[in-house]
Amino acid sequence: MPLRLAILEADTPVPLTHAHYHGYLGVFRHLFTRAASPTPLDSIITLTGHDVVSNGHARPNSPAYPSLDDVDAILITGSKHTAFADDEWVVRLVDFVRSALEHPRRIKIVGICFGHQIVARALGTEVGRSDAGWEVSVTETKLTPLGKSVFFGSPSSSSSSSSSSEVSTNRDTLSIQQMHRDQVLGLPEGAQLLASTDVCPNHGFLIPGRVITVQGHPEFTADIMREILDLRHEAGIFPDDVYASGVERNGDHHDGVLVARAILRFLQEP
Repeated sequence: MPLRLAILEADTPVPLTHAHYHGYLGVFRHLFTRAASPTPLDSIITLTGHDVVSNGHARPNSPAYPSLDDVDAILITGSKHTAFADDEWVVRLVDFVRSALEHPRRIKIVGICFGHQIVARALGTEVGRSDAGWEVSVTETKLTPLGKSVFFGSPSSSSSSSSSSEVSTNRDTLSIQQMHRDQVLGLPEGAQLLASTDVCPNHGFLIPGRVITVQGHPEFTADIMREILDLRHEAGIFPDDVYASGVERNGDHHDGVLVARAILRFLQEP
């Protein structure tokens, strides 16, 4: 029976992306379909979308939150919103993640960018604005030995830490699309660090069998990133130098599909 993954959509994609994919459910379906290929995605995992920002109004035929008794895992998406805000919907999302963490059925949890930060907040770790500014577009992150094992190792290797000699690659870095200036300011208790940059020390963490997060955006294609860069530059959010650097580094030459494969392995592990 396929695993049941609920996509908690914490934002609506920018206009052209939204028109093409019909929300972050479609964006992640596109990512996981490529990661599962040539195996049909629906034979591995089924996806449902849940609008957690406007309480289901964006998806009138779907509840804002799934019943935790009816899912095997949840994924919290990225968002333009702030994970350390006290907006009602953000607080509710944090509380829901805590409920999933405490659920007796061992619901697995995936956090992407804003979702990474929400999971950390639910685990009692501070989230805040970085003094170092934005990380945008394709960025190289430095992997820990565990990070190398999780992203490049065997399917069972993410269940515990392992030495670099057990890993099937000599790569020490992971390239992934970025779009953030907020970050997790520490490492949750019981979590193990996966990657970092000089700008952002916590680029993802693992709690074996329970949680995997990444600060980056494996789901972003070059077209999605370019649309965000253009819109935020036009709005004055990105100065010329940040925009130009992001455009120069943008492309589909990143490890997003590889990250998605690691997430699928994590979800399928007993």
